[in-house]
Amino acid sequence: MNFLKYCLGGILLASTTGICAQEAPAAKGNTLVIEPNPLNLKVGETKQVSVVALDRIGDKFPQGSISMVGLRSSGVVPSSGVLTDSLGNIKGMSVGTYNLVVFWTNENRVFLRDYLTVNVENWAPASIEVSDVPEELPVGSGMMLDLEVKDEKGTLIKDAEVKLVSSKPEILSVDAFNQVKALRPGKAQVEATAGAVRVTTSITVVPSEVRSITLNCDHQQVRTGDVVYFQAQALNSKGDPLQVPFSFSVNSGSNSAQGAFATVRADGAFVAEQPGFYTVNAIAGGQIASHSIKVVPRNVERDIEVVGRGTVTDKHTTDFWLWEGKDGGDYAVTGTFSADGMAYFWDITDPAHIKVIDSIQVDARNVNDVKVSEDGLICVISREGASNRKNGIVILDVSNPRDVKVLSEYHQQLTGGVHNLFIYDHHVYALSNGQHYEIISIEDPAAPTRVGRFEIDNPARAIHDVWVEDGIAYSSNWNDGVIMVDVGNGVAGGSPANPVEISRSKVMGDANHTTFPFRSESAGRFYVVAGDEIFPIEWLSKGLTETLQPRGYVHIIDWTEKDNPVEVATYQVPEAGAHNYWVEDETLYIGYYTGGIRVVDLSGELMGDLYRQGREMGYFIPRDPQGKVPNMAMTWGARPYKGNVFFTDMNSGLWAVKVSPKQPEEEIPVKLRD
Repeated sequence: MNFLKYCLGGILLASTTGICAQEAPAAKGNTLVIEPNPLNLKVGETKQVSVVALDRIGDKFPQGSISMVGLRSSGVVPSSGVLTDSLGNIKGMSVGTYNLVVFWTNENRVFLRDYLTVNVENWAPASIEVSDVPEELPVGSGMMLDLEVKDEKGTLIKDAEVKLVSSKPEILSVDAFNQVKALRPGKAQVEATAGAVRVTTSITVVPSEVRSITLNCDHQQVRTGDVVYFQAQALNSKGDPLQVPFSFSVNSGSNSAQGAFATVRADGAFVAEQPGFYTVNAIAGGQIASHSIKVVPRNVERDIEVVGRGTVTDKHTTDFWLWEGKDGGDYAVTGTFSADGMAYFWDITDPAHIKVIDSIQVDARNVNDVKVSEDGLICVISREGASNRKNGIVILDVSNPRDVKVLSEYHQQLTGGVHNLFIYDHHVYALSNGQHYEIISIEDPAAPTRVGRFEIDNPARAIHDVWVEDGIAYSSNWNDGVIMVDVGNGVAGGSPANPVEISRSKVMGDANHTTFPFRSESAGRFYVVAGDEIFPIEWLSKGLTETLQPRGYVHIIDWTEKDNPVEVATYQVPEAGAHNYWVEDETLYIGYYTGGIRVVDLSGELMGDLYRQGREMGYFIPRDPQGKVPNMAMTWGARPYKGNVFFTDMNSGLWAVKVSPKQPEEEIPVKLRD
């Protein structure tokens, strides 16, 4: 089974056997030989290590399986740095030294482990690109040079050391942060050096015609988290406008909260995370202009109260789906984890009295994911840990949720296990062994057929989830980020039988686990919510316990331009880890594991740290003394539905809560960017 590989999707491992079982005592003197150790890699390079298990007299044990787990000092498993698979292939992803625990086990439950050190270095720089350099820079102006260092393969080298030197520092000065400043008229060369590569850029410094600067903002008062724009204009002695580069800065007033923080971008976009008075400064051509703004609390807090429950305390509950039946009733389906292959069907028509109305048991340990078709007639559930190792998916008739029937099973190319899936337009997008997704037609649900596949060209590839909307699939590919794929939208000529990648975003957290797209009407932007999932190393020995603290947070990507995704904001709950999301009416609903359910305001343009801005509307942490793990919240995901919010918790089942309505005084108009 793929229990270790996923560990709820959080630890990126690659085992096909149940080594999460209790460790059998190894015979004295048994050893694990790992070669080479240490392993030296370049970023993007993949090498294979040899892992051999020897008994106490030096003979090889019969064939076994291996898996690798990364360690770091905090005890949390890093998903960046290196990627591994069950064949011993290791790919270097980020510069650094990584310590891996290597596990080996066989069918006789012989269990060995040892440690491997992996050193990842950058390739040598092959080119330096300097962009957006003006032909002329007025005296008194400064700017940050945009430098990109790439290796011989054209891959960007992160954090490359670049040394800048000015040929005439009396005309143009440079500092250690790639910032240049025009001091007096003349021409100077700036030499950028990275390794053996040198690039020279000429900049002409001209007398400044700037005699004054105007700086305006359409608002005197905004809330924390509101993005507003400051417009700067340089004028000459005649009052005519000039096209010159600006630099911006922001200061907080003396009566701002201690540690008050605000950001202003190069385009004049401003956002504050704490209330107070702030002054934005614009500088160009030796002149400066300032403009102040007052920031007040966002005040979007809500009350959350429990409406009803569907209790499950003898098994771990996984994902869920809600739908309206053809009889007009409201229903839910939930899965189970590390159990006996059960899926439960619930009547939620009266959320105060949620009740089980049917169940299905399949050959699996994990029914991790459950989805229902748009018409509410077909349910598809995933399988992992099947006794016959076929796994795959099971297709159900839920036209009568009180009498659910199995229509068919499908396991071709899915025998390694299906962790997550999605139904869209009579097709199932099913993850295959955490490496790619198969696309299966269920136009005839009794006879499903495979029509396509999407996987990335990466020997250490890994994928956790896929979400399909408007003919575009958004897959969560761990260290490779979020990948947008045309599966019928037409923007790239794709279809279910011919999925075509549109673009991808390298999420900053390097542990992309789940993705949810949404369009913000108030901001006029298209965003993608993506998130990390990182589990402590203690998961291997403790499983779900009251001391388990997942990590990871939410990333907001502005994907308005399909070929230019930009991460613009984050949301992070201290000491908790994000899991699954839903966005409706510009409100984000998160299952935040030990942090419970979180409700977050996503209205307006998004920028900066949403948690610190006070965009959290409310939270509720479900604790049940009779739970699978007593009094421990482990919230999986949440979804608003017909006036209530439903969510599942691994230790206590299905919940329904109500969020109090928005108050009129919350509305403070904010001008949007044109």
